[in-house]
Amino acid sequence: MHRTPAMNMIMREVLSRRGRTDVVKKVINQTPPPNQSYQGSLIRRGRENCDVFINYRRADTKRSVAPLLYDYLVRLGLNPFLDSKNMKPGDKLFDKINSGIMGCKIGVAVFSPRYCDSYFCLHELALIMESKKKVIPIFCDVKPSELRVVADGSCSAAELKRFSSAIEEAKYTVGLTFDSLKGNWSDVVTNAADIVIESLIEIEDEEHRTSRRCSQIPF
Repeated sequence: MHRTPAMNMIMREVLSRRGRTDVVKKVINQTPPPNQSYQGSLIRRGRENCDVFINYRRADTKRSVAPLLYDYLVRLGLNPFLDSKNMKPGDKLFDKINSGIMGCKIGVAVFSPRYCDSYFCLHELALIMESKKKVIPIFCDVKPSELRVVADGSCSAAELKRFSSAIEEAKYTVGLTFDSLKGNWSDVVTNAADIVIESLIEIEDEEHRTSRRCSQIPF
């Protein structure tokens, strides 16, 4: 199994902070090729596409899960997308958001009590689902059954159907739950990061397998 030196280093760092499960041990024990070394944020450097798109309602979670997860993933050398971090004056909102989603490998959706009040949250979630990205839900102070899109006239009938479909799909996707009054912020962030990294490794492995199969096809 081929593994980039950067990904090996990231997994070793995760192991130093988290429990040493058999799955993660197996992943990081792949020795990188000789004469290759990890150079800081190797995965981020020189690449426009992000690894992880973080979808959240800023008014609910801007001081909690989403920015904490972003900062933690950056420290691990990954390239996450968070609107408050990645967008700058002059950027076209939908162009930047849509390109971030289409270029990412994984979406993390941080659901909160008023998540469904945000058109932008619903648009992002729908695009992530439609583009067949893997989605990791974090239900923060809200139960999956409490998420629903209300027909209040703020979007068209077609958009309402699209958003409702995305929410229903997310509700039946296994994720993390978090109670901000009782839970540990560090635990939810590191647990989410572990899932993100394991998912990225699975995607990388599948890409390598697909590449090998394609290279073996006679022309």
